[in-house]
Amino acid sequence: MDRALYVCAGIAGFLGVALGAFAAHGLKTSLAPDLLAVFETAVRYQMYHVFAIIAAGWAWARWQHQAFAAAGALFVAGIVIFSGSLYLLAFTGTRWWGAITPFGGLAFLTGWLCLAVGAMRAPR
Repeated sequence: MDRALYVCAGIAGFLGVALGAFAAHGLKTSLAPDLLAVFETAVRYQMYHVFAIIAAGWAWARWQHQAFAAAGALFVAGIVIFSGSLYLLAFTGTRWWGAITPFGGLAFLTGWLCLAVGAMRAPR
């Protein structure tokens, strides 16, 4: 499980840096400022949660508590749903993509709770 989480973190980190650079250099002139801000929010939350996935993978490797696997999976799902819906909103301008975003936020929040539960229940 830790290897799968590290692979997901590596891919998400690579894509986050690439998309951030794309926004900084290629989208400034083609996206409206409000949509560029949406895109930048997606990149920022993606990158924050890359580190959360790494933490979940490290915790899983150390304690093998199922809560850490759940946390990692929820962080990955959150990136796909939260950041993915914001990327789609920014590129298409279709505002209903924003209605999906809170589900990704809920996945992030639940992932953080799973990380905390795993830390409380892990053996010393």
